[in-house]
Amino acid sequence: MTHAFVRPAQPGRRRLLAGAGAAAVLAVFGRRALAQSGYPSQAITVTVPYAPGGQGDVFARLLGERLGAALGQTMVVENRPGASGSIGARQVARAAPDGYHLLLGQTGEMAVNPFVMPDLGYDPQRDFAAVALVGDSPLVLAVPAGSPHADLAALIAAARARPDTVTYASSGTATPGHLAAAALALATGARMVHVPYKGAGQAMTDLLGGHVDCFFSSASAVMPHIAAGRLRALAVSTPRRVAALPDVPAVAERVAPGFDFSLWGGYFAPAGTPQAVVQRLNNDINAVLADPRIRRRLEADGTTVRPASPADFAAFVRDEAEKYRRLVEAAGVRVQG
Repeated sequence: MTHAFVRPAQPGRRRLLAGAGAAAVLAVFGRRALAQSGYPSQAITVTVPYAPGGQGDVFARLLGERLGAALGQTMVVENRPGASGSIGARQVARAAPDGYHLLLGQTGEMAVNPFVMPDLGYDPQRDFAAVALVGDSPLVLAVPAGSPHADLAALIAAARARPDTVTYASSGTATPGHLAAAALALATGARMVHVPYKGAGQAMTDLLGGHVDCFFSSASAVMPHIAAGRLRALAVSTPRRVAALPDVPAVAERVAPGFDFSLWGGYFAPAGTPQAVVQRLNNDINAVLADPRIRRRLEADGTTVRPASPADFAAFVRDEAEKYRRLVEAAGVRVQG
C-alpha cells in the first residue's frame, strides 16, 4: 500500500494572508497599551536552537538589524543548539512572557519533536504564542553528479526493482530530511535504506563522496554544490517549483501528488505574552519582510516569504504538527532517549 502525506483538509496556504484586516484592527487598540507599558524598553533576545549558519540563524540575523531599528532596540541573536532544537526551545518556553525573549522556531522542534522525543520538556501548542512566520524553503533531493539515477523516476524505479539497495542520508533520525524521504518511500512503494548522520555536514560529505545515493538537504546547503557541478538535483519537496531552482521539478508533479514538506521558520514568544506585544512584533516583522531587498536575499537561498497574522501562523503550525504526527505513526519513527 502506498501513502500520500498531504496537509489535512483546510483552507490552504493562501489563508496565511487572510488575517491582515483583523491585525490592523488589533493594532489600533494595541498601540495605546504598548505606549502605556513602554514596550520595548530593553534589548530583545532571539534564541536560535541550532548552531550558526542554518536557516533559522540566517532568518534571525538577516531580519535582526532592520527589526531592531523598527522596534528601537537591539536584537540579540543567541544560538542554543542541541537535541534537535529542543534545548533552545525549552529555554524560551520557560522564559518570562514579556516580549523580550523570542524563539526562531522551525519545523523540527515545533512540529516534529513532540511525536518522536520522550520527555521533551515543552509543548509547542501550549507553551508558545505564534508571532510571525518568516517563510519556508524546500528540501532538495540531490544525488552525486555521477549518479546512475538520471531523474526522480529512475531513482524510485531502482528502489522498487532492487529493494533495500538505494541508500538515503539524513542529518539524524526524525529530522525533516529523514521524514521527507520516509514519506517519499511510503507514497511510492519504494524501499530505501536510511543512513542517519550526526549532522548535515557529515551527510553532505558522504553524498559528495558517493558513499550514499541521495540526500534530502536544505536548499541553502545544496545549491552551491549544484552550481559547482558536484551534485545534481532530482526534485524539490514543496508542492511547486521554487524560483531559485526553476528547472528542478517538485516531487508532487512527478511521482507523489500532494507531496508537501518544507523547512519553515518563524518567531515565537512564551505563552502568556501580551497580545498587544505579539501584534506589534508581527506588524514590524511583516513590514521588514515586505522590503524588496530582504525578500530578494531570502529568495536567493530558496526561501519563499510567507507573511501571516499570529492566528494564521498558529493554525499553520497546528496543521504541520498533525501532518507529521500521521507520518511518524505510519513510518514507525522513534528517537531513543
